[in-house]
Amino acid sequence: MTKQLKSVSILVLGIALALAGCAGGNGAEPAGETPAAPEPAAEQPAEKPAEEPKEETVEPFTVSLRHIQIGEAQKFRKAILDDVVAATEAEIPGLTFELDGVEDQVNRFTKLPAEMAAGNPPKIFDLFGGTGDALKYAAAGRLLDLTPILAELGIGDKFLNLSQFTLDGKVYGLPIGGNTEGFYYNQAMFEQYGIAPPKTWEELEAAAETLKSNGVTPFAMGSKGAWVPLMMVNTMIGRYAGPESINGFLSGSAKWNSPEVVAAFAKYKEWVDKGYFTKGELGLEYADMLNQFVTGKAGMMFDGSWRSSVFKDPEQAFDLTGKVGYFNMPAVPNGVGDQSFVNGNYGNGYGFSANLNENELKAVKAFIKNLYNDEMQLRGLLEDGVLPSMKLSDDALSKVEDPIVKEVMNLMKTAGGAFSHFDSVVQSDVYKESEAQIQKLIAGQASPEQVGEAMQKVQDTANASQQ
Repeated sequence: MTKQLKSVSILVLGIALALAGCAGGNGAEPAGETPAAPEPAAEQPAEKPAEEPKEETVEPFTVSLRHIQIGEAQKFRKAILDDVVAATEAEIPGLTFELDGVEDQVNRFTKLPAEMAAGNPPKIFDLFGGTGDALKYAAAGRLLDLTPILAELGIGDKFLNLSQFTLDGKVYGLPIGGNTEGFYYNQAMFEQYGIAPPKTWEELEAAAETLKSNGVTPFAMGSKGAWVPLMMVNTMIGRYAGPESINGFLSGSAKWNSPEVVAAFAKYKEWVDKGYFTKGELGLEYADMLNQFVTGKAGMMFDGSWRSSVFKDPEQAFDLTGKVGYFNMPAVPNGVGDQSFVNGNYGNGYGFSANLNENELKAVKAFIKNLYNDEMQLRGLLEDGVLPSMKLSDDALSKVEDPIVKEVMNLMKTAGGAFSHFDSVVQSDVYKESEAQIQKLIAGQASPEQVGEAMQKVQDTANASQQ
């Protein structure tokens, strides 16, 4: 073999070996072996379907609400309450109010005291301020402290007067409105008999005598509920014994049996004996008194400013619609103190149970927010003649068109001040005694002096028990 041939053979052998090496290096399987099964691909997590938003589960709950807006004369106030209830139910999921309409005196002197004693008052309820009601219940721990709620809602400084609901700097109730009391008169009847709205005591008594001489009862009265004649007696005491006497019974600076206070009882009895009031007044209800007035059987009626809305409603005032005027009780001869003071109060509103769960507390806060605001206060004034208990702008107050409401607001604005109902100042036992005594006075079973002595005896006992 030549040297050239040997080189070619070596080159061929090298290429063969190189090809063999390449065949093993590229992963070719050796002959006779089963190829391994391919490794399964790693399992990817299944994509979760998007979760639909869950509807919030709301547990229905109820809140009891005691009110006194019953009867035709309260229909405007009830309409406002109904709207507040509807707005609050719409705002708080699951809430339903259970409304309980109860006559005012039954609620104040029968049902609510019993519920308070048992510790189970309604969650929201009509409440009077003062020593005998709100402050007594607050001291017993039955009322919700509203102070932090008012701060949270930003209305703590919006109220005109919370004194009758405030104990030790904490607020336990909210007045829905204010009021004063005076004489309503039949304008057509006054004109018929030549009577001008009285500005003095002499003119008032002359007007009464003129009406009586013409066969008309001077003053409509229904004294079956003793609080009705006590409205007039209260203001007479403020005139004869002075505005400060009302708070003085509790402090001891005024006495029921003083000559000045007895003079007020004597004047009422004198008018009874003269036949100035409706005959048989002890058997007549508050509603009967209004009926006498609107049917022309009486020429005047002493009542609260809350009655004014009746006289713009033909369904209640009939032919007297829009024909009623209003004046304050004039100064009395030799009266004590500033005789321009008016009987003015912010003593009736709502209280709330101290025993509330979380849902009930939400409902109470929403109820307060929806009731105590400028819109509802103005609505109460325009629709119902209820004086606002919260500060309203001059622009809002200028919307008042009702002539009686405008006269009431003007008289309050020009008054030297205001004194409260004594029933919101004195203890419950004293007030109960005043109801018994005024009816004895009317019935002729007690003299003015005997009434004064009986009242002071109970007052002394009540004051001593507080010392």
